[in-house]
Amino acid sequence: MATPLSDTPLSPLKNIAVVGLGTMGTGIAEVLAQAGRTVVGIDISEAQTAKSLAALESSTARSVERGRLTEQERTELLARITTSTELSAAAEADLVIEVVPESYEIKQQIFRELDGIVRPETILATGTNALSVTRLAADSARPERVLGMHFFNPAPKMKLVEIVSSVLTAPAAVTAVTDLALDLGKEPVSVGDRPGFVADGLLFGYLNQAAAMYEAKYASREDIDAAMRLGCGLPMGPLALLDLIGIDTARTVLEAMYAASHDRLHAPAPILKQLSEAGLTGRKAGRGFYTYEAPGSGKVVRDALTPLEGGTLVEGRPVRSVGVAGSGTMASGIAEVFAKGGYDVVLAARSAEKAEAAKARIGKSLQRSVDKGRMTAEAAAEALRRIRPTGSYDDFADVDLAVEAVAEDLEIKRQLFATLDKVCKPGAVLATTTSSLPVVACARATSRPQDVIGMHFFNPAPAMKLVEVVRTVLTADDVHATVHEVCGRIRKHAVDCGDRAGFIVNALLFPYLNNAIKMVQEHYASLDDIDTAMKLGGGYPMGPFELLDVVGLDVSLAIEKVLHREFRDPGLAPAPLLEHLVAAGCLGRKTGRGFREYAKR
Repeated sequence: MATPLSDTPLSPLKNIAVVGLGTMGTGIAEVLAQAGRTVVGIDISEAQTAKSLAALESSTARSVERGRLTEQERTELLARITTSTELSAAAEADLVIEVVPESYEIKQQIFRELDGIVRPETILATGTNALSVTRLAADSARPERVLGMHFFNPAPKMKLVEIVSSVLTAPAAVTAVTDLALDLGKEPVSVGDRPGFVADGLLFGYLNQAAAMYEAKYASREDIDAAMRLGCGLPMGPLALLDLIGIDTARTVLEAMYAASHDRLHAPAPILKQLSEAGLTGRKAGRGFYTYEAPGSGKVVRDALTPLEGGTLVEGRPVRSVGVAGSGTMASGIAEVFAKGGYDVVLAARSAEKAEAAKARIGKSLQRSVDKGRMTAEAAAEALRRIRPTGSYDDFADVDLAVEAVAEDLEIKRQLFATLDKVCKPGAVLATTTSSLPVVACARATSRPQDVIGMHFFNPAPAMKLVEVVRTVLTADDVHATVHEVCGRIRKHAVDCGDRAGFIVNALLFPYLNNAIKMVQEHYASLDDIDTAMKLGGGYPMGPFELLDVVGLDVSLAIEKVLHREFRDPGLAPAPLLEHLVAAGCLGRKTGRGFREYAKR
C-alpha cells in the first residue's frame, strides 16, 4: 500500500528510471544525467538499448566539439547512465518516466508492473502528449503519485516541460517534479489533464487544418509551409512539421483530442489516415507530405509534386509605374517597398496633406534603414524621389499596377475599385491588399474583373517577405503572372491561394489564437503559461496573447467573424471572452489594455 502523501515537498529526485529508449527517452536520459542525476534507461529490446547508448555517445561527443561539455564532464555524464531490459532495474528509483508508444494498454501494463517493483514513495510520470493521465493514474495502485511530465523533442534543446496533474495527483508530487524540471534548466508549465495539454492542444489543431487545406488542393504544400514561416515567423511550415513529428503520431494525438472535445477542428483530416495506412509517415519513413533522401533524413528531394523552377507558362504584363491607394501604415510600407524595388510610385490619399504625411513617414523609415546600414543614403534618397504624393486618384491614369491599401471595409473598397475602373488605363492590373474580404467582390465593382487580383502584404511591409497572391475565378492568367514577376522584383516571396476567407495565413493562424483564448476562458491555463508553452514548445516568436494584443483584439475579432461566416464551423465561432474584451474597449496595446495591461506612452 502506498504511503499517503502530505503537502510537504518530497526529497530531491536523485535516482531516475526512464522506460522507453527511443529518441525522446534517450534525450531525457541525457538531460537528467547532465544535471547530475543517476539514470537507468530501460527498454525491452537489447538492440534499442545499444542504439540509445550509441546515440548518447554521439550526442555528447558533439557537445564536447561545440564547447558545451569538457571531455571530463562527458565521461562523468555517461558514467551516470546504465541500461537494462528489465523493469526490475527501476526498483530503487525516486522517479520513473515512461516514454513508450502512445497506447493505454502498453502504458497501463508498465504502470501495473511498476506498482509491484518500485518503493512506496516513488513517483510515476508518463510522457504522453495525447492520453489521459487521469485514466492511467486510476489504474495504478498509487494514483496520487502518478502525473504527466511532457518533454518536447529534442529534449536536450527544448526548454518546455508540461507538468500534468490529474484530480488524483498529490501537490507534493507536483512540487517535486516541478523542482526537478527547474533543476534541469527547463521551464515547467503546470497544466490540467486534457488531450494535447497546452502546446500540443493548440499546435495539433493548427497542423490538422493545414493538412486539410492541402488535401482540398487550396494551396501547394510548398506555399502553405512558406506562408506560415514567412508570414508568422515560424521555424517550420506545418506540413514539414507533421513529417518531422510523424503523421501516424499526429493522427493518434488528434484522435484523442477529438474524442475529448468533439470539435471538428480536431477530427483528423482524412489525408492523415491515408498517409499513415500507406506507411508514408514522414521523415522516419522517407516519405510523407514530402519525399526525403532516405528514411530518417531531413533532406527533401524532388518528387512528382515539386513545382518546376522558374517559371510561368504565361508572360506577365509590363509594369513600370505603380499606384498605391491609402495613407496608413500599410499603404506607406507598400509604397516604400515598390520604390526600393525601382518602380515609380504614385501615392494617393484622400487629401494632398495625408499623402504628404505618408511620404514623410516613408522618409523616416528609409532613414532608419540607412542608420542601421541596410541601405546607402543615396539609395534611400533615390527611393524617396520615386514617390509622388497626390490627393487625387486621377493621377493613377498612367500606372501599370494599382494597389489598394485602404480601410478593411468592403463598401469602401468597392467604391475605390469603381473609381480605379474609371481612371486607370486599359490593361492596368488592379490589386487589393485585403486580408479577409472577398477579392471577387472588389473585382465585380469594375468592368474588368479579369484584371483584378489580391496582393496581401504583411505588416510591416518593408520587413515581411511574404505576399499572398489571391486569384479569383475571373482573374486572367497574365495578371497572375504579372504579380508574380513584380513580387520577384521587389524581393518578396509570393504564394498562391484561392479567394476564400483568411487565405492561407489568417485561416490557419486565427483559429489557433481563438483556441488559446478558449483555454483561458475555461480556466485551463494562464495567459503566461500558454504564451510560454507556445514560444518554448512550438517555436513561435510570440505567444498567442502577446500577438493578439499587438494585432488588436478588434481586428482579430473581425477576422474570426469572417472565418466563422465563411466556413460555418462551430469551432470557429469567436471566443466569448474576445467579444467581451472588444465590447469593453480593451483592444490591445493601442488602447493600453487587452489581455494584458500596458504602460501609457
